[in-house]
Amino acid sequence: MGDFRKLEVWQKARELTNLAYRTTEEFPDSERFGLTSQIRRAGVSVMANIAEGCGRNTSGQMIWFLSVAAGSATELQCHFIVAADQGFLQDPVASDLDRRIARVQRMLWGLIRRLRDP
Repeated sequence: MGDFRKLEVWQKARELTNLAYRTTEEFPDSERFGLTSQIRRAGVSVMANIAEGCGRNTSGQMIWFLSVAAGSATELQCHFIVAADQGFLQDPVASDLDRRIARVQRMLWGLIRRLRDP
């Protein structure tokens, strides 16, 4: 598949992950090993699975890792919902994060469709 860094979906996932790190810096210290850790790991998982898929040698393997990345994006979305419910995120920030995650998800599923039906 080539250099994962050239994929727009990976670039958007990277932006999202960096935003997740910055956002969780504001979370209470009591969440350091809970929600903060989960959010950061889910964000990195999106990026890492896209990259790992690019390192595989078949489109079937690439599709598998893109699907895992999409699952991690959904997990990230869920964690941010919990964070908003707990009052750790204000609505404008939560809405922006949700919009960004949805965009990455759409991009992932679009790439999966292109790989399935060339």
